[in-house]
Amino acid sequence: MDDAMKCPACQSEHAYQDRGLWVCPECAHEWSAEAAAAVEASPEPGVRDSNGNVLADGDSVIVIKDLKVKGSSSVVKGGTKVRNIRLTEASDGHNIACKIDGIGAMNLKSEFVKKA
Repeated sequence: MDDAMKCPACQSEHAYQDRGLWVCPECAHEWSAEAAAAVEASPEPGVRDSNGNVLADGDSVIVIKDLKVKGSSSVVKGGTKVRNIRLTEASDGHNIACKIDGIGAMNLKSEFVKKA
C-alpha cells in the first residue's frame, strides 16, 4: 500500500485507500491508482477524437451523432463528413473550427467526431 499518495485535486497528503479507490477526506475526490498512473503516462497532448486518435489541422472528420445547431432549427446529421478542420483553443470545449456544407461555418467539440 502506497502511503505517499497525494490527492490530484487538492494535493492533500491525507488520502487513504478504500478497496480499489483512493479517497481524499478534505475534498471528497475519489480516483483509482491505475487512472492516476495513466494520466501521468499519457502520450503527447493535443486534441483527440472520440476514439482517442490525435487530430491535426487539415484533417477530415466524421460527425458521430446528430448535433443541433444553436440558434437555428437545422441539425448536423451523424455521418456527415467535415473536411479541412482547424484546431482552436476554446474555453467552452468547442476546439474544432470548420465549414459544413449546407450549414456554414461552425465550431464542434472533438468528442463528437471521429477521424476519417
